[in-house]
Amino acid sequence: MSAARPTSPGGPLPAPPGSSSRTVTRDGLGEEVGGLLGDGNRLALVGGHDDGPTGFRVVYAFAHPGTDRRTELTVAVPRDEAWVPSLSTVSFPAGRFERAIRDGFGIEPRDHVRPRRLMRHAHWPTGWYPMRRDAAADPAFGPDESGFAFVPVEGQGVYEIPVGPVHAGMIEPGHFRFSVVGETIVRMKARLWFVHRGLERHLQGRTPAQALPLTERISGDTPVGHALTFAMAVEDALGLPVGEEDRLVRALLLELERLHCHVADLGAMANDVGLGILQTHALRLRERLLRSNADVTGHRLLRGGIVVGGARLRALPDLDLIRGVAAEVADLVRIALGTSVLVDRFTGTAVLRREAAAEMGALGYVARASGLDVDARRDHPFVDLGATFHVCTADDGDVMARFRVRAEEVQVAAALVADLVARLGGHLGTGRAASGPAPAAGGPPEPTGAPVAAGLALVEAWRGTACHRVELDDAGRLTRAAIVDPSFFTWPALPVALADTIVPDFPLANKSFNQSYAGNDL
Repeated sequence: MSAARPTSPGGPLPAPPGSSSRTVTRDGLGEEVGGLLGDGNRLALVGGHDDGPTGFRVVYAFAHPGTDRRTELTVAVPRDEAWVPSLSTVSFPAGRFERAIRDGFGIEPRDHVRPRRLMRHAHWPTGWYPMRRDAAADPAFGPDESGFAFVPVEGQGVYEIPVGPVHAGMIEPGHFRFSVVGETIVRMKARLWFVHRGLERHLQGRTPAQALPLTERISGDTPVGHALTFAMAVEDALGLPVGEEDRLVRALLLELERLHCHVADLGAMANDVGLGILQTHALRLRERLLRSNADVTGHRLLRGGIVVGGARLRALPDLDLIRGVAAEVADLVRIALGTSVLVDRFTGTAVLRREAAAEMGALGYVARASGLDVDARRDHPFVDLGATFHVCTADDGDVMARFRVRAEEVQVAAALVADLVARLGGHLGTGRAASGPAPAAGGPPEPTGAPVAAGLALVEAWRGTACHRVELDDAGRLTRAAIVDPSFFTWPALPVALADTIVPDFPLANKSFNQSYAGNDL
């Protein structure tokens, strides 16, 4: 934790103890980043900042697994020379962050190996960048006449299959373009960002308490993961301590969220190979968990349990119910793995090799199923989970590996819930943070003060590691909130895994990844 820290315009905000923050020049950026990556640091976030007349800043945040050391590099970018040297040749995730910053702020990544737009589709107005302070609130959008930019595959028997962006049911928009020979996928290109909600900009000017309910809606199925990451980033900025009881409650809420999401997806994966009866039972179990969640926090998806500075519950979860669900899930998994059709369809399907997962920066159960031993609960802990916790991994990187890892994580989560409830000893958290005034009608005011404090947090949400970085002014309002859902890192790995997969297995492969559209399309 750290106290509020002064800064100078265009310079870095000092980091908490055990971490470092420094300004680097554009010419020196590549060497600094290369050294950090070579020492085992992971690039967690790259955030653009519009500081008004003083120009722009780009902040590169790194985290070191094991030591939990954070390092921030800040590059000042003149407004009339808005560019940074591209890191796309040394880091695939950095290249995607750079494209997002270019689309949001107009800061050009020079010598980028893949300079195409990322989130700004061609109907966006030329020269309009939504994250700039002077961006018009309601620009004039034109028709998208650019077509779909992708690398075509040519040759005898090759044809294309377009899917989306409009899908059946509740799924959000995303376009997938398949190049296929017979039934085999030669190449797949995914196009996302059909919905730009302007969420990061919408957080600016709000107090942390006012912003917290919005962070619960970053990705509808991850309210605990994102609200907790945001709250911890604010607490890091303000040097706000959180007691052991509240940290235990927070860990409990994370595992309850992990439980109901994994249970639903295990059933959905079985359904994609024709075992609808297993999905029916999985949905029955998820419904029991959701009803229990409503008793725990007052909301089926566990909203309201996280507050800045604490946590609060209405009741502790019913451990008999949790144990019963875990036991039934184990039975469903045993039945699934004893069904030859499922085993045949899962095994060897949509393989993501360890090397590719590492290069692309994949996170969560997708990375762990490809042999990457990554988990923020261990690598960036906020509470000691004890011997009950262990990281679940597999080596094959196929649908079966992702199914097995998630099935094991259900059992680990259930055991953690029981252990955390026992450690809480009947306590429900302090919930001591004030809610603050309601946001003004018409949206939050634009912050006027310079940032005086910054904080960053990493939390293992159910899909993988979420990262938030916030900056606050001297009035305690957000001047910037940068958000990274784990889906931003893992979505690009899906097309890689689909190479040599047959078209009928795309729904199964996609479900085994199950990345968030909303968390990606901020």
